[in-house]
Amino acid sequence: MTVTPLTRPARLRPGARVAVVAPSGPLPEERLETGLDILRGWDLDPVVAPHVLDRHPGFRYLAGTDQDRARDFQEAWCDPSVSAVLCARGGYGVQRMVDLLDWTAMRAAGPKVFVGYSDITALHEAFAVRMGLATLHGPMTAAVTFLKDARTQESLRATLFEPESVRVLGLDTARPLVPGRARGVTLGGCVSLLAADLGTPYARPSAEGGLLLIEDVGEEPYRLDRILTQLLRSGWLNGVAGIGLGSWAECGPYEDVRTLLLDRLGGLGVPVVEELGFGHGETTLTMPLGVPAVLDGESATLTLDLPALS
Repeated sequence: MTVTPLTRPARLRPGARVAVVAPSGPLPEERLETGLDILRGWDLDPVVAPHVLDRHPGFRYLAGTDQDRARDFQEAWCDPSVSAVLCARGGYGVQRMVDLLDWTAMRAAGPKVFVGYSDITALHEAFAVRMGLATLHGPMTAAVTFLKDARTQESLRATLFEPESVRVLGLDTARPLVPGRARGVTLGGCVSLLAADLGTPYARPSAEGGLLLIEDVGEEPYRLDRILTQLLRSGWLNGVAGIGLGSWAECGPYEDVRTLLLDRLGGLGVPVVEELGFGHGETTLTMPLGVPAVLDGESATLTLDLPALS
């Protein structure tokens, strides 16, 4: 099944109400407050879900119980006054709560803007498979990069309010790992989550025809090798049109990672552009998922055919 364009939600207007949720790991309150102030500075009206600052009683790496995280998420999505749902941080935990969501009720609530990355990749895939909804692989409200990096903030703000102004994506660091030019529909996220999703009801059968955008954090080269090899052996990468690479923070020396990426992905015979500037790096560009685009190795850019939001 070829990756096809997804329904784009509407852009945000000044005064829009946005919900902040924590479907994965816990977060410090002071970082959340700083992020909320940034959103208010954009003339948004952020509301914090009830359990965002919780800690799971048994597993301290989770922001509250699975049931509470799922309830927060679903109530935020189904609230007719909410125009967007923004994740507070990643971490780990989405795969424990995603099966508790009522996707029929969420579909009935209609398309909305959804933003997050890292562990949130599992929700991006679920929205694509269960709702046919385009989403934003972008910075999270309590993430340090969002709080400190002006370009990260502006990339998200412009995407939310003026999406036609951010059609050409990529930092100056971007360069071709494998030359070429490809057209397809964007998909992807944290590559370890994509591999972990295989075999679940939320995984696409393949990335065929898609422009795959991948990054990760804290995975040593041998573990990245295992993850990419699993995607290759499963056939999930068969027919992919092109690959854009983001950051590989704490994954070892970049030259070692780069050698591995070329070894595992170079044989696919498709363009691969590295260091586009999304993911766990010092700057986190907002990358729309589910939108037709062109990946150009010569200019080292990703150019959207359509604005991220309608």
